[in-house]
Amino acid sequence: MDKLVIFEEMPGKGGDIGLITLNRPNALNALTYEMIQLLQTQLTQWAVAPQIKAVIIRAVEGRAFCAGGDLRSLYENIKNHHPGVLQFFRHEYQLNRFIFHFPKPYIALLDGITMGGGAGISIHGSHRVVTDNLLFAMPETGIGFFPDVGSTYFLPRLPGKIGFYLGLTGARLKSDDCIALGLAQHKVPRESFAELIQTLAQQPFEKEANHTVTQIIKSFACSVNSSCSLLEQQAAIDGCFSGETMEAIFQASSHSSNTRCKEAALEMAKKSPTSLKVTLKALEVGRTLTFDQCMQQEYRLVSHFLQAHDLLEGIRAVIIDKDQTPHWKPDNLQQITLEEVNNYFAPVAEELV
Repeated sequence: MDKLVIFEEMPGKGGDIGLITLNRPNALNALTYEMIQLLQTQLTQWAVAPQIKAVIIRAVEGRAFCAGGDLRSLYENIKNHHPGVLQFFRHEYQLNRFIFHFPKPYIALLDGITMGGGAGISIHGSHRVVTDNLLFAMPETGIGFFPDVGSTYFLPRLPGKIGFYLGLTGARLKSDDCIALGLAQHKVPRESFAELIQTLAQQPFEKEANHTVTQIIKSFACSVNSSCSLLEQQAAIDGCFSGETMEAIFQASSHSSNTRCKEAALEMAKKSPTSLKVTLKALEVGRTLTFDQCMQQEYRLVSHFLQAHDLLEGIRAVIIDKDQTPHWKPDNLQQITLEEVNNYFAPVAEELV
């Protein structure tokens, strides 16, 4: 059977490159529990291995870098009350945290669909390189969940309220917008990846490893469209998404003269009302927390979401039956009290440590 993740050590000057290739193209490289464990084990070894000077993560050529977690598997495990269902998220979040603190250059080459868990194994590294094929989103509110894998840390740190807009609506971004917002740093043609990897291997990094890596990537970078539609409309987005409650945000977006905001209201009307309210609070709180604190908060959230109705129903409607008509409970914002939202943030018996 083909390996789900391929690990190689490329000989280089001044050290070798640890090369990771996600190899599940028929499932858009969606992360399984086994893949997460394999990644954690190998990265733990490479973090301290004296011969490894940097790590590069990429995917086999296809439509996606990584479309997120394996939702079909998650659906079956939740439905069958599998006792280890929470362990998937525990190990995934620990992996996200490990990447955030990784002591060496960690270079993600993002080509194609990058969503959810795909962001978690890329965004937190030192370098994010994208292609024109990138399609980035955190669409979790559409399946009765919340933007996780560390996005409660990076989304509220985007300019103004753009991160709130992205997290609540699940809006999709192309490569140039991701660079403009700081989610990625450089755009490189897909056909240049092999040469870029070889150059990184053959160039000694000396003391300023991250700076050296940046300069090498820059030498391969192509031009980026300097205009970003989100930044150009930031004033309108900020005006609509600065409300303290989801009701206020929905009201402002619905009555906005800005087309993007009006469309956002229509999109949010399809999302899980519970997910929207919990996500809003998670982003508000997340902007004041450290990364590790955000991951602990996210683990509390997922622990409670797994016990609720909407996640299973959202996956059913979007992934399993594909009828695109989830039946949320409750099905409107007014029915969800502040106390019910706060319960999602309550400590759990076994915290993420």
